Amino acid sequence: MNENLFASFMTPTILGLPIVIFIIMFPIILFPNPKRLINNRVITLQQWLIKLILKQMMMIHSAKGRTWSLMLTTLILFIGSTNLLGLLPHSFTPTTQLSLNLGMAIPLWAGAVLLGFRHKTKTSLAHFLPQGTPIPLIPMLIVIETISLFIQPMALAVRLTANITAGHLLMHLIGGATSVLFSISPPAALTTFVILLLLTLLEFAVALIQAYVFTLLVSLYLHDNT
Repeated sequence: MNENLFASFMTPTILGLPIVIFIIMFPIILFPNPKRLINNRVITLQQWLIKLILKQMMMIHSAKGRTWSLMLTTLILFIGSTNLLGLLPHSFTPTTQLSLNLGMAIPLWAGAVLLGFRHKTKTSLAHFLPQGTPIPLIPMLIVIETISLFIQPMALAVRLTANITAGHLLMHLIGGATSVLFSISPPAALTTFVILLLLTLLEFAVALIQAYVFTLLVSLYLHDNT
């Protein structure tokens, strides 16, 4: 139990060189480009899920917003696959790093906001001042709306980081407790092992849900600005 609790969140290295780039590129292998006339069951299931999710997210968008469909599809596949791969033993989850999540959230948020200021300037500026605001409250509301606008990418990144990190820490703690209890109290160890199995199933769901939530919020930001 002397192992560092946060050791699994440290960037892995080989010969002192970080290999996080190779880990980030690894999910590409899970989604091969179909080259056959008739696909196998795995690729067919992947394509069906992608079309289902894409149809649901693009339903509310205009023609300009639908040009982001490839970007949003890539985003949800990348986050979902890295979250699931991080649940494997002795693996590394890139989405537990706030820097990576900010690197995804800030450009997408900035692109959506700049798109809104370019094509819907009046509507975008109107968000800073709701209609019917009393004159004495105008400066304060403008400051509040400006702060809330710039907090959006931080909220995206922190939400994903916190949910994935919390689940991994909880699994680590329960797994450590289970290994210790096996030599002290086998019935208690069995109970904690069952809890660990249930938590693992929950983390599989959380991994997919967080990928969907992140992409959906980016889609909503895009919808508000197109």
